[in-house]
Amino acid sequence: GAVRGLAKELGVDINKVKGSGPEGRVVEKDVRQIAEGKEKPLEPEKKITKVKKYDLYGYVDRIPLRGVRRSIAKAMVKSKYTAPHVTAMDEADVTALWKIREKEKKAAEKKGVKLTILPFIIKAVIAGLMEHPYLNASLDDENEEIILKKYFNIGVATDTPEGLMVPVVKNAKDKSILQIADELTKLVEKARNRTIDLADLKGGTFTISNYGALGGIYATPIINYPEVAILGVGKIKDTPVVKNGKLVVRKILSLALSFDHRVVDGGEGARFLNTVIARLEDPDLILLET
Repeated sequence: GAVRGLAKELGVDINKVKGSGPEGRVVEKDVRQIAEGKEKPLEPEKKITKVKKYDLYGYVDRIPLRGVRRSIAKAMVKSKYTAPHVTAMDEADVTALWKIREKEKKAAEKKGVKLTILPFIIKAVIAGLMEHPYLNASLDDENEEIILKKYFNIGVATDTPEGLMVPVVKNAKDKSILQIADELTKLVEKARNRTIDLADLKGGTFTISNYGALGGIYATPIINYPEVAILGVGKIKDTPVVKNGKLVVRKILSLALSFDHRVVDGGEGARFLNTVIARLEDPDLILLET
């Protein structure tokens, strides 16, 4: 009848279901409980290695929302529902910066440092934050005050087996590009193997999300609350552009800045991006400030 049909639909062997109806008859509730894994079949328990879960369409796995993943979920919801997000997007020609990095990469390796573009981006971001301090801030809702941070602790969103973590390079303004590169490598490694200190995940004033490392071009990153801005960095692509009336191939980096519109206006966000782009396109400015 209907109960047998339901059992077939949900992939339940009705002969192994313990009935709770009159005279031990199997009823619809018994079948659904087996399908949802709430009751065990009549087979000896030692034979059961895993209780299968089903929905109406097939097998599913249920993963408890715990630990790092639970913390990420709460933080993301709080950020999106607290801070009105706006995202501005632009591009930077990083051809000259790419050449410097390629030239200095081997010298850095001799010092045991892996040199990527990211430390240069961090320095460009700090220049932007110094000129536009409202992006290096947080909002005290209770006292209705904007807190402008006079220090520059840059977080780098990191993909780990346990979920997203954001190691923080403290006082990045006072560190050289090689020092930042070395510290970043160590922090990211610790985050990925779960040996990072909690202190290294706290105190950030601004975050960079380098989804370009995974091949992404553009995204709309979520602000790392209670910060008020985050810069998304895409993959550097060889792109044909017109320069001085001629078609040339350049290294183009895509950027996406998400900011809290309660604290940062669109114009300020655009000016910050312009400052960052100016440094990335003329790396001598970065080196002069380092």
